[in-house]
Amino acid sequence: METGKIVIEKVRGKSTVTKSFSKYPLKFIIPRKVGPSRVDAVWIYALTYGGGIVSGDDISCKLEIGAGCTAVLTTQASTKVYKSLGSKCSEQSLEAEIGSNSMLVLIPDPVTCFSTARYFQKQVFRVRSDSNLVLVDWITSGRHESGEKWDFTHYKSTNNIFLESDQPLFLDTVLLEQGSIVPLAERMQDYQVIAMVVLLGPMLRHIQGQVQEDVKRMMAKQLQGSPARWDRQMKSNTRDFANKPSLIASCSAFGQKVHLIEAFSMFLSLNSQKRL
Repeated sequence: METGKIVIEKVRGKSTVTKSFSKYPLKFIIPRKVGPSRVDAVWIYALTYGGGIVSGDDISCKLEIGAGCTAVLTTQASTKVYKSLGSKCSEQSLEAEIGSNSMLVLIPDPVTCFSTARYFQKQVFRVRSDSNLVLVDWITSGRHESGEKWDFTHYKSTNNIFLESDQPLFLDTVLLEQGSIVPLAERMQDYQVIAMVVLLGPMLRHIQGQVQEDVKRMMAKQLQGSPARWDRQMKSNTRDFANKPSLIASCSAFGQKVHLIEAFSMFLSLNSQKRL
């Protein structure tokens, strides 16, 4: 049984929550009014009692976005994953069905794993040919004020998008775990944030090209030279963080034209994170 479920449908021409259910440790806050009245969108804030996910928690949420509706799912603060007890893993899953001519905007604060934490999240989106989705999935290195940087034990995040009849459109998994030889912090080479943004659907097509141009411009400024020259510098001194760009970003468009997906991923250093 789900820990939480929300159904959004058109009522008198407006996107409206027609069903909302949640139980411990999950809670939903659904403000009556967010932003200008002319904007037809339901805002949903997901939070957990205690301000984070405790070792062994298993949270499962389902969203149903009806035809012609718009919903925004976000959080009030970063998703904190507390220290694990033994080998217990904290898990969180989301399954969303996005109807025809509808939009789901998933813009949570980043996941922040404490030292020794174990965390797994899986998000599955089922869309139609004219559905729209904005997906942000990101993680920080941990609690800097406590001296924790990539000090968690295990992190895995899976995002899958399926068209009708379970046709896969986008399958992505990020796995970070401590190695027996090289610590995770050393492998990350002083980068403190990993983020991915996915844009899907006809309503977002007009900004997909702009995103590609923005990424090219950002990286041209960061590298300040040819990629081959920067690669040689990196290989000659892998510990010389001063010569590394504070941000590494890439952008890819894929899928058929009618289902065009823009995926934008980036690594941020500590200085870039402060500007977010």
